[in-house]
Amino acid sequence: MREVYINKIASFLPNSEVNNENIENVLGQIGDKPSRAKRIILRSNKIRTRFYAIDPITRKPTHTNAQLTANAIKKLNNDSFNIDDAEVLACGTTLPDQLMPNHALMVHGELGLKPLEVISTAGICLSGLTALKYAYMSVKSGESEIAIATGSENVSSTMRAENFTPEIQSRVKELEKNGEIAFEKDFLRWMLSDGAGAIALGSKPNDDGISLRIDKIFSLSYANELDTCMYAGGDKREDGSLKGYREYVPQEWLDKSIFSIKQDVKLLNKNIVEYTVAKPLREMLAKKMFNPDEITWFLPHYSSNYFKDEVYEKMKSAKCDIPQERWFTNLSTKGNTGSASIYIMLDELFNSGRLNRGEKLLCYIPESGRFSTAFMLLEVV
Repeated sequence: MREVYINKIASFLPNSEVNNENIENVLGQIGDKPSRAKRIILRSNKIRTRFYAIDPITRKPTHTNAQLTANAIKKLNNDSFNIDDAEVLACGTTLPDQLMPNHALMVHGELGLKPLEVISTAGICLSGLTALKYAYMSVKSGESEIAIATGSENVSSTMRAENFTPEIQSRVKELEKNGEIAFEKDFLRWMLSDGAGAIALGSKPNDDGISLRIDKIFSLSYANELDTCMYAGGDKREDGSLKGYREYVPQEWLDKSIFSIKQDVKLLNKNIVEYTVAKPLREMLAKKMFNPDEITWFLPHYSSNYFKDEVYEKMKSAKCDIPQERWFTNLSTKGNTGSASIYIMLDELFNSGRLNRGEKLLCYIPESGRFSTAFMLLEVV
């Protein structure tokens, strides 16, 4: 099996950045009063700016998910790399533009590339990494020479105030007392944003400049142990099971905002760090997959700065003490872009001029959908 190298990384963030003062103006206010949860959540997650693929005045979408992804891929093109040379296109996203056809096929159509192998990976934050792993395995096995992987999110269109109007109208009496939609829905309106990233992989490193050799991609699901935590297109029953949208009649889709993204925050806070940091790291270190002392850069995708110190404490409990001065994240300026986040972080660091040959990177990507996690080991060559 041969080596695989990340040779180009690019990202695309739509429209102008949106600061915290304007976020509710862009997404729209739900009901008669501003969200009471917004200020608390923004203070906790420490996100200062983010990007939305919607017009700030009309709130109409400016890009589809496929267009965001295609724009990121186009930015890979330069004098030394032609995207039309790719033999595999693997795309991951949480919310494609439609149920069918799959997201990657729509991206292929947007780009107008030659016929090539195309695959779309489903999931939430991990979908971008599983797309990357498919591309990596294709090149590593010799099935292809050049592959492109992407992670992208276009979530803002689902978080616009208009999407919650039918629910508000159907719950007038309840909302007269409470005044807000359920916290598990409001919570994510101030957490998530849009963006796309693209990575070009090959069997040979760049002739000029750096490449990142992929040494390991390790992922695990703990869905056998825990209930659903983050979901859309369904609702949770009292016993923790999920009732999917096909079990509701269409009017209920509107009245209950069934297709909005929801988060079981109590379940998240109780389990996310133990199951996505401590448990997998203990297993990786027991198998001697890497030496924490050799890691120069740690790139964590956490959804909120709220988890930063807890992540570090769990890392230390797993005997993986990588000091926070060696961490790299752009959450505060680029927002939480889900499956695109690790691509957008890698793009900024890779093209910053700060990486040196021989340095090792450890990337951490958790997913709260039903608790799964991944780590990726890279070396600068």
